Amino acid sequence: MLLASAVVVWEWLNEHGRWRPYSPAVSHHIEAVVRAGPRAGGSVVLGQVDSRLAPYIIDLQSMNQFRQDTGTLRPVRRNYYDPSSAPGKGVVWEWENDNGSWTPYDMEVGITIQHAYEKQHPWIDLTSIGFSYIIDFSTMGQINRQTQRQRRIRRRLDLIYPMVTGTMPKAQSWPVNPGTTTSPPAPPCSCPQCVLVMSVKAAVVHGSSGPLQPPGTRKNIAPSGVGKLPPPPGPVTKPLNTSSTMRGPGKTAPSQVIQRQVSNTPAGATAGSPTSPQGSNRKPGRVALATLNRSNLQRLAIAQSRVLIASGVPTVPVKNLNGSSPVNPALAGITGILMSAAGLPVCLTRPPKLVLHPPPVSKSEIKSIPGVSNTSRKTTKKQAKKGKTPEEVLKKYLQKVRHPPEEDCTICMERLTAPSGYKGPQPTVKPDLVGKLSRCGHIYHIYCLVAMYNNGNKDGSLQCPTCKTIYGVKTGTQPPGKMEYHLIPHSLPGHPDCKTIRIIYSIPPGIQGPEHPNPGKSFSARGFPRHCYLPDSEKGRKVLKLLLVAWDRRLIFAIGTSSTTGESDTVVWNEVHHKTEFGSNLTGHGYPDANYLDNVLAELAAQGISEDSTAQEKD
Repeated sequence: MLLASAVVVWEWLNEHGRWRPYSPAVSHHIEAVVRAGPRAGGSVVLGQVDSRLAPYIIDLQSMNQFRQDTGTLRPVRRNYYDPSSAPGKGVVWEWENDNGSWTPYDMEVGITIQHAYEKQHPWIDLTSIGFSYIIDFSTMGQINRQTQRQRRIRRRLDLIYPMVTGTMPKAQSWPVNPGTTTSPPAPPCSCPQCVLVMSVKAAVVHGSSGPLQPPGTRKNIAPSGVGKLPPPPGPVTKPLNTSSTMRGPGKTAPSQVIQRQVSNTPAGATAGSPTSPQGSNRKPGRVALATLNRSNLQRLAIAQSRVLIASGVPTVPVKNLNGSSPVNPALAGITGILMSAAGLPVCLTRPPKLVLHPPPVSKSEIKSIPGVSNTSRKTTKKQAKKGKTPEEVLKKYLQKVRHPPEEDCTICMERLTAPSGYKGPQPTVKPDLVGKLSRCGHIYHIYCLVAMYNNGNKDGSLQCPTCKTIYGVKTGTQPPGKMEYHLIPHSLPGHPDCKTIRIIYSIPPGIQGPEHPNPGKSFSARGFPRHCYLPDSEKGRKVLKLLLVAWDRRLIFAIGTSSTTGESDTVVWNEVHHKTEFGSNLTGHGYPDANYLDNVLAELAAQGISEDSTAQEKD
């Protein structure tokens, strides 16, 4: 398919066979490496653009994402969408997940929702694209048609995904320059590592369980034992159809997904569907997997990995191996690559046992934390000093702009040279006034900023909707409770040289106040007291001090709808992640996690809490 222009979205395949988009910033970073060609080295380190993705590397030759600490590989692809669709406008639709944070929809779903939103439909039924959900724009909620469970959704603006123009080939391999045709494939590399990978692939194609030989030394043998592949684990969803129409109130609208390009899709998976349709053409190598002896191939891969390491071939570093696997850590990375090349699932370690709590600790063993006063703190309802009116609050942060630029206000999406397009309750300022935020310099209709402030916590602070810069002191709506913190004489996995800081949050059920979603209505508080853990290191104590500031500003918890149970009017986490597993990381909320402290510092900074905040609290 030929396109004059398109936006590029890089995506990865999850365990349920769904293609999940990388963020615009990450897609820009990957695209920059692709455009740089072979001189960029053929791999993309995602941690360079997003610290939360530090363990991940993308290999552009194989189009796989590799996780260094577990050896897991996942396919990636470079997909194209219409420039007029959501990714071409920087629009991201997200749903609130079980821990209270926000997750973007699959790109095709987000495009469908945005199209209905632009058509001003009151709701959209996603059944036509394979999802049993209704999106209600009036309540900004997602409703499960079968269970009636509801989740909050939101629409936010982000960077526009990278744009390409010109003729795009139907299939691409790396390196490739966007907008140009690809050159004939080069002959296979003859280095020992590539020879081994190719030999494993050849063994899969020919169903061989004997010794592997480099390609070129083998004779062509017809595959034997052809059989059906079982479907991959996870729920089977209806494949998305690029020619389908969107069903909803009013007229139907064609889907804006204009092309799907898949590079190296894994066995049994197609673009947008976890299983291949019956009667589809399968490659002989994929079919022969059913007769391949997995244990023989694994032993063979390990043995040949040892040969490669002895000959000086570099391997991928793998962390967190606890000795329960027969694979030596030095061999784990290359073995994972080999098994993935053979189409086999990669599992280098046995799953650890869930360890939520430390061993029993007596009262005499519990100590206060050096450099941190007291051992507990209660929530106060004290808010930041409020201005008399929203206009008075905003006046401190704004500079009036007499001659607005020819660009859109990113709140109402109308031109800054025209009056505000906000249609809600009328603020007292004129709709054509324009202001610039003093620190970040972003420009909006003052009318829109006043409306945004009135829809928030009205605590005297303002957050720029574009860059998230916070003006003033941001506070939350956390209900009253108690935060305890102390040292216990045990070490966390990954932190063997220090003790552990234990935090205990206790919040009782109560009645919602005027700042909460449903004033006067009761709220529940499930799962309290909640135990959380930090290493007693210099950085761990720094995080604790900032968490104390967040607690005082009522930013740790909020009242909302639980993504875990679907219960409304209950206490939920408020976008500052905590580690609630003491001795394992089975749920992703435990240790070891080398990036956790840096990540939570970034989350606290996003709430306006940094080292300067501790000094402000003392003042």
